[in-house]
Order: sequence, then C-alpha cells, then structure tokens
Amino acid sequence: MPALRETIAEATAFIRKQTSIQPEVGIILGTGMGAMASEVTDATVIDYGDIPHFPVSTVESHHGRLHLGTFAGKRVFMMQGRFHYYEGYTMQQITFPVRVMRALGVKALIVMNAVGSMNPFIRKGSLVLVQDHINLMGDNPLIGPNDDELGPRFPDMSEPYSRDLIALAEQVALDERLPQVHRGVMVAVTGPNLETAAEYRMFQRIGADIVTMSTVPEVIVAVHGGLKVLAISTVTDECLPDALQPALLEEIIKVANETEPKLRRLVRGVVERMVL
Repeated sequence: MPALRETIAEATAFIRKQTSIQPEVGIILGTGMGAMASEVTDATVIDYGDIPHFPVSTVESHHGRLHLGTFAGKRVFMMQGRFHYYEGYTMQQITFPVRVMRALGVKALIVMNAVGSMNPFIRKGSLVLVQDHINLMGDNPLIGPNDDELGPRFPDMSEPYSRDLIALAEQVALDERLPQVHRGVMVAVTGPNLETAAEYRMFQRIGADIVTMSTVPEVIVAVHGGLKVLAISTVTDECLPDALQPALLEEIIKVANETEPKLRRLVRGVVERMVL
C-alpha cells in the first residue's frame, strides 16, 4: 500500500512540475478518438513514457500522450490513448492514471471506448451512454490489501455510472440533435480476440447490449476513489450472432473516426454544462 501511494505521489509531483493546471475533469479517449485532444487549449502535452510509473500505449490509434489544459471551459486531464489488460499490464497498471488524476484533484471522469453491439436496435455508428456493466474480465483492480486513503475496502456499485451525468448527456444530445444516442449495458472481456457467435449470444442472454475489452477497470477505480463517471461508447461493429461477419481493425478505426465529430459535440456539451 505505501508503494502504491508513493508511485502516485511521484507521478503527481512530476506532472505538477510541468504545468500549473489543476484539472477538474478526467477524460480518457478510446480507439479512433484521439483527435479530440486537439481542442485542449493552453495545453501542456506529456508523453506517457516520461511520467514516472505510467504504462505506455502499444495499440494502434492510441497515441500515448497526456494533455493538460482547458476544454469546453473546464480544466482537464485528457488521456490520448489508454491501456488494456490484453497488452500484458496488470489491473493496477491499467488503472494507475485514474489514481493520478484523482490525486491531482479530478472530480469527474468521462471515459470513451469503441465497442461491438449485440443489440439489433443499436447499430454501427451509434453512441451508447453506459448505464451499467458486467465484468467478465476475470480480475479486479481492487484485489489485494486496501488503502483507505485511496478508497473504501468494499466500494458500493449501485451507481457506477452517474445518473445525473447520463441525464445531462441525453439532454445535450437532444439539444444538439445528435442521432443514434442510446442507453445500454456493457459487458467487459479481456480480448484480444473478438468473440464467437456463441459468446455473443450468451452476452445477449445475460442482459448486455455492447461489449468492450477496456473501461471497466478504470471505472471501478474511479468509483473506489469517489469520482463521478460517465462512459460513452462508440459502436464500431455489429455482433449479431446469427448474422456475424468478420470484424477488421481498419473498419473499426474507420467507423470510430467517422463518428468522432458527433462524439466530440456530445462530450464538449457535457463538459461545458457539468457542475462540479
């Protein structure tokens, strides 16, 4: 426990030496969503590899840079790229940046990802406001001794995704006339292979609408630390078990890039109206 606290303190101290920005909102950009970082003004940009104890992104389209500055009128800690369990990192490494953003003063986290949809009414190119999740990753970042300074031993998960922020996002989508914005339940698996038709059918039967290989570990740690969370998923492929087609990374990135302007408008509106 002291070791984790010390690594958080070292990373936090390094970042504070680079900038006087005290971030209010943490933002994690997913696959094909890195362009949003260009809207951070007066930004200090730091490569992940320069930050003590930060992992390094190894996945295509995850740039691996931290942007600290102003976005939609709020001071932000924006991660241009994230880490995945399938890259070989531990759950504690994946979630370390969330610990750091909390230590820097962040109160709310907006996390984005690319997902597949098992729901025939949630089509490719849709945005999904995650209202709950099912963790099938077989691991949890809170396993091990608990440090009460970082959060409680048994954090409550009755509202992992802030109902207030979901309602705000829905209002922004309505005001901006953004099409194909849904609510949904997300199931998380390890990857890196995509799932079989039988697995997608199982996900449907246990109540999941979309599937991811990320996000849930960061959300668990954010809730552990008392942050309000909004998760927005971009549907990049359709995973209907009776009409399953091969999913290609190039196509996934293409759909994410095409949907990014709509996602950016939604995130910008949420951050602008957010009350912390």
